[in-house]
Amino acid sequence: MKNYSFVPDVMYDSVFEITPEALLSRGIRAVVLDIDNTLVTYGVAEPTDEVIAWIDTLKQAGLSVAIASNNHEPRVALFNKKLGVFTTWESKKPFARAVRAACAHFGVTERETAVIGDQIFTDVWCARNAGALAILVKPIPYPENLFFKCKRVLEKPFIRAYRRRHNLK
Repeated sequence: MKNYSFVPDVMYDSVFEITPEALLSRGIRAVVLDIDNTLVTYGVAEPTDEVIAWIDTLKQAGLSVAIASNNHEPRVALFNKKLGVFTTWESKKPFARAVRAACAHFGVTERETAVIGDQIFTDVWCARNAGALAILVKPIPYPENLFFKCKRVLEKPFIRAYRRRHNLK
């Protein structure tokens, strides 16, 4: 049964805190990653060496890695050039299409998949719609426009609910 809550299952300050062991211990076999403000600051065209190394640790541990972005194909293709992972662009998150495509590509179930991103109303909701594990990371700081500032305000009650649920301050 799907959990329609906007409260993430797990929260981290950064993707770099997420270890393969933490994912594997939850039965995760595949991860679907957002790009902007999750892996790199919005608008950074290519992955950093740190991102490449982190994704390599996931792959070396046997995890399948995909990128699902609402960006257009040229942006996603350029970012993926050094990574060589399965990608979807114009993913229409929060709809589950991209997660289902990654699961089919990797031969895993949605329950064996984690969606990792910085936004509740796209990434967490997408995970919920797919029946995947929802992992929220703090967005990489950058000057956000008014639209994103409003979204971040609307996300706060769900982050507080997560903290209450896990007895965090």
